[in-house]
Amino acid sequence: MSFLEHLEVLRWHLLRSIVAILFLAILAFIFKRVIFDVIIIAPKTPEFPTNRLLCMLGQEMNIQRLCINSRPFNLQTVKMAEQFSMHIIVSLIAGFIVSFPYIFYEFWKFIKPAMYEKEQKTASGAVFYTSLLFMLGVAFGYYLIAPLSVHFLGNYRVSEEVISNPTLRSYVQTISSVVLASGIVFELPVLSYFLTKIGLITPEFLKKYRRHSLVLILALSALITPPDIFSQVMVSLPLILLYEVGIGISRRIIKDRKKKEAAEAGG
Repeated sequence: MSFLEHLEVLRWHLLRSIVAILFLAILAFIFKRVIFDVIIIAPKTPEFPTNRLLCMLGQEMNIQRLCINSRPFNLQTVKMAEQFSMHIIVSLIAGFIVSFPYIFYEFWKFIKPAMYEKEQKTASGAVFYTSLLFMLGVAFGYYLIAPLSVHFLGNYRVSEEVISNPTLRSYVQTISSVVLASGIVFELPVLSYFLTKIGLITPEFLKKYRRHSLVLILALSALITPPDIFSQVMVSLPLILLYEVGIGISRRIIKDRKKKEAAEAGG
């Protein structure tokens, strides 16, 4: 295929992905009460599952600081069209998240013909595992990081003389950035797989910079969670586990590559 023919194929893959996002965004726009009252607004309420569980745990351990979002704050809008514009933005974000498996499937269909048959078999579960990790990351960000971040940022005070009235826009930006960032971070094992396949990283490289990554993960956890050790550990542990999984995946790829090279040399 020529370059222009490749662009034409890519255009149709992108077009189908955009249609999927828009279709699901329209559904999200229609069911705005579910999207906002049940999903978006929920992390700042005491009834949210994470808030209730942490509060129960805090009562058992006699640590009152674990009882987060016990006093929910109100959101406000300062522009006439802000609620309508945020309704559209949230619907598009929801459409992207829900359609992510299909979007990656279209991306995979585009790059698959350029791969060798053995490579296609090796990466046959790419769509499933990539989608699974993304959704796990979204769930992790929504159920753990989001309520912790909302509690800390929503109740933070530099002075009692300053009144905090968060806007709907700032609240949605906080939730969406946390959720999308978590979904992307959870793709670390997939990233390790492809970077190892093309020879950019090795298990030794990942082990060498393990301490650096630990510092980075702890710093990231400190930024997005309240300033207490318990919350930081809750967020950092899954990220550390993902890094170790990436090392294991990289080690397995290198091991299989050496076996293959040895078999070819022996043959």
